[in-house]
Amino acid sequence: MRRLLPSLVCLVLAVAACGGGGDGGGGGAQEPIKVGLIVSLTGNYTPLGSEDKKAVELAVKQVNDQGGLLGRTVELVTRDDKTAPDQGIVAYNQIKGEIDALIGPVFSNSALAVEPLAQRDKMPYLSLAPAQEQVEPIKSYIFVTPALSSMYAERYLQYIQAEGIKTIAVAWDSKSAYSVSGHESMVALAPKYGVRIAVDEAYETTTSDFSPLFTHVRGSDAEALVFWGSGAPGVTAAKQYASAGLKTPLFLTASQASKLWLEPMGAAAEGMTVQSAIGVVGEHLPDGKQKQVIEQMAKPYEQAHGYPPPQFAQDGYSACLLLFEAIRKANSTDKARVQKALESMDLVTPNGRFRYTATDHSGLSPEYISVNTVKGGEFVPTDWAKEQLAKTVGAG
Repeated sequence: MRRLLPSLVCLVLAVAACGGGGDGGGGGAQEPIKVGLIVSLTGNYTPLGSEDKKAVELAVKQVNDQGGLLGRTVELVTRDDKTAPDQGIVAYNQIKGEIDALIGPVFSNSALAVEPLAQRDKMPYLSLAPAQEQVEPIKSYIFVTPALSSMYAERYLQYIQAEGIKTIAVAWDSKSAYSVSGHESMVALAPKYGVRIAVDEAYETTTSDFSPLFTHVRGSDAEALVFWGSGAPGVTAAKQYASAGLKTPLFLTASQASKLWLEPMGAAAEGMTVQSAIGVVGEHLPDGKQKQVIEQMAKPYEQAHGYPPPQFAQDGYSACLLLFEAIRKANSTDKARVQKALESMDLVTPNGRFRYTATDHSGLSPEYISVNTVKGGEFVPTDWAKEQLAKTVGAG
């Protein structure tokens, strides 16, 4: 028996070395890294969530084709929040025990509902929603991938100022956290840019008739109408605007930077102004690292689906790149180590260059937002945006 003891001790140590080191190698390394994805696959935000899902699946395929992370494959665990905050909570509770990190939801109201649960569980969470409240104040495990609503508001005000516009109208969805946050930021920042808001009008996600809004704008001295809305209202309002014959230019936010808005709009979209993440207009950027990262996503995405990746796809893919790099930097899926790696992240993604810190969990700046016009059924940066983005990419 005594002669067996050294052999048994060696065997135990060997097993411990294989499985106990965490993620780096041996038997434990064969377990997949599980990434939770909660997006709207049914309900009002289905068009947004489905694009996120396609992009995340592409990123996972690409990383697995390259050998995975830490010698392990990456596996998605996907759930549908049904565009409802309570269903986002249900989805999270279903998968929280089996995942190493979480991506999503795209619906701001769902994202805000899931956020405190992820923070409680110390779950690294990359949100696909742009609502300001997610990161103000900072919650240690919560990070945001799209540019915040306040950044979209400020970018528009920069453009409005550059165009010499002094007075605007603003419409916003009182039932959408994204829209409410964007509206509040625009109201707060307008004086900084010498802009006065002549019409400030709320609507609801279910609104089907925007003619009262257009009547109010027509009767004002507003030189532009900024419309904050996601999903169906963006199409409904823009179509009714086109038929109303309103001469005041219509400015739409990045939620409309998609074929899901372009296709139902058709020729009526021509000349409208729409914001987007930098990746949506990547082909118009000068050559360099930023354009290369965008093409790394855009080319296979278009080959697979027959159209360029929209705004929401940019967000999903960027979230994956950030999470994968954090796991590499941490050399582990330990949640605390991944969180620390995210807080020191400096990475170029299709959404721009992220610089997360302990005091900044949004990571982006307004300079990575493009202001576009619709030309020939495509989003094309305005001359102002081309000039600004060239500076940003050169600086990055």
